[in-house]
Amino acid sequence: MISSVEIKRKCPQIHTVLEVIMMRWGPTAHKVFLFFCLLTNVIVTSMLILGGASVISALSGVNIYAAAFLIPVGVMFYTAHGGLKATFMASWVHVTIIYIALIVYTFSIYAVNGDLGSPGKVWDNLTVMAGKVPVDGNRDGSYVTMLSQQGLIFGVINIIGNFGTVWVDQAYWQGAIAAQPSATFKGYVLGGLCWFSIPFTMATSMGLAARALDLPITSSEANQGLVPPAIAVFLLGQGGAFLMVLQLFMAVTASGSAEQIAVSSLIAYDVYKTYINPAATDKQVIFVSRIMVVVYGILSGLFAIILLSIGLSLGWVYLVMGIMIGSAVFPIAASITWSKCSAVAAITSALVSQPLAIMTWLVTAYTLYGEVNLTTTGENFPMMAGNLVALVFSALLCTILTYIYPQDFQWSDLKTLPGSRGCANFELKEEDRVMLDKVITWAYRAGGIFTLVFLVLWPLLSLPVGIFPKPYFTFWVVISMIWGLIAAAIIIFLPLIEASDAILANLKMIFCCQGWNNETEAAVPSPEELQAASFDDLDSEKKQDQGKVMVATGPDPTKMDRNPVAGNQGGERVNDTAHGPSPTGYNTKP
Repeated sequence: MISSVEIKRKCPQIHTVLEVIMMRWGPTAHKVFLFFCLLTNVIVTSMLILGGASVISALSGVNIYAAAFLIPVGVMFYTAHGGLKATFMASWVHVTIIYIALIVYTFSIYAVNGDLGSPGKVWDNLTVMAGKVPVDGNRDGSYVTMLSQQGLIFGVINIIGNFGTVWVDQAYWQGAIAAQPSATFKGYVLGGLCWFSIPFTMATSMGLAARALDLPITSSEANQGLVPPAIAVFLLGQGGAFLMVLQLFMAVTASGSAEQIAVSSLIAYDVYKTYINPAATDKQVIFVSRIMVVVYGILSGLFAIILLSIGLSLGWVYLVMGIMIGSAVFPIAASITWSKCSAVAAITSALVSQPLAIMTWLVTAYTLYGEVNLTTTGENFPMMAGNLVALVFSALLCTILTYIYPQDFQWSDLKTLPGSRGCANFELKEEDRVMLDKVITWAYRAGGIFTLVFLVLWPLLSLPVGIFPKPYFTFWVVISMIWGLIAAAIIIFLPLIEASDAILANLKMIFCCQGWNNETEAAVPSPEELQAASFDDLDSEKKQDQGKVMVATGPDPTKMDRNPVAGNQGGERVNDTAHGPSPTGYNTKP
């Protein structure tokens, strides 16, 4: 949310976040953070493919290696053809299906299913299971308590890892770049609150139901993301299997297209145009972007097969993510929020903290468990130690070095980025500039309030309860169901309401043949123009029209993962190969 408003205020004309880094800190820093951004895309894509392939293979019988290859290859065709605009249009359909499936599962568990059918029955079963299979580290082994050592450790790892998938993932920056200025703040606030219903409601329903029903799910299967498919099949049979595959496909393709476009943007603008062909025309950049979508789609499928072959699961990759990319979070955040942060501080903190985090992770695993392998490195304490070093040490080192070697950077310089095409075309209107200057204060306030509520107050207020009594657990479940319903309504209907004028006008032309004349025909872009618009600008006037089409559909929910954006549909940069957060809902990030 804060990053989206800052990027619109300070440099609305950019294509990638690395252009800011190049302008501020030069080519050395640019190359360093290009490495981190590409690494983030590879990790996120791998998680999507590993989770998706495991579920599809388990439910349909398709060979898991074939599924791992076909998922990214299938996505790359419509992504390469349609570009950013196609992914935004598709995202609404994808997220609609995801939320409908979520509501179906939730009500099946807490209102319909004969074995469960109510929060009280689920609580009864969980209480029995706590006696049979207690949770290590939880108060009295209970499944219904916030007093959980493992939960706290996972929360720390989860937060650090997801800092990385927001600040270091070009897919999220693309959403902010593409968003209409007036929709940026509203989109990220609504998107974030709606996205939270995915992990919250799904975990409260499907996660607890699987244990309440005592389904025979192994730890290995859980790490592969197979808990939701198991409960879906148990509840709804063949229909549940179909709905889960459909929901998963929508989630993976939505986020997968985001990552493919993110990589194509980085290669086209930050490699090809920056280092290989600085005089590249728009058509050449678009061509490289499309080629890279195809290349990355194929390579990511092959890479996922390699990860499967060596035994890496979705859960393991998710936990190690923060160790690998967490050291780049603070420097990249500082690039757009702290004018004093210097190149020396940013480069040193990122490059020193990553190997230090990896070393801490491996040494902790060896010290605690006597050996280093996939099992010991995947344990909670080694993962938490590595994640903390990556984020915290990097932030401390960057801050200290900034005060030793400060930079006096003027934000106005970002509006004259070398290589930005048609800078004047992207100049913010005065009313947008004034609005964003006011909104940034609210963005910081909202970010602080939400952080305080979700990470501090909510957990602390639940601690005195200890093990949730049945009425408290029922209240918790009802809150999760209401949250899911409201989020679904916003995600499904708000874009339609905001785009109602455009939808009605098109329907009128299609079915009533009204409003079509020579003037209308002349305003319709040719197929060639439409294709080019998918990856690049037509002109500022068209961009303003496109900006009215739709509000964002929500953070990508996988990563659980990941950012939803309102207003991405158009606005300042609907043109680029950039992409915003897309919704997936797996492995609550996740």
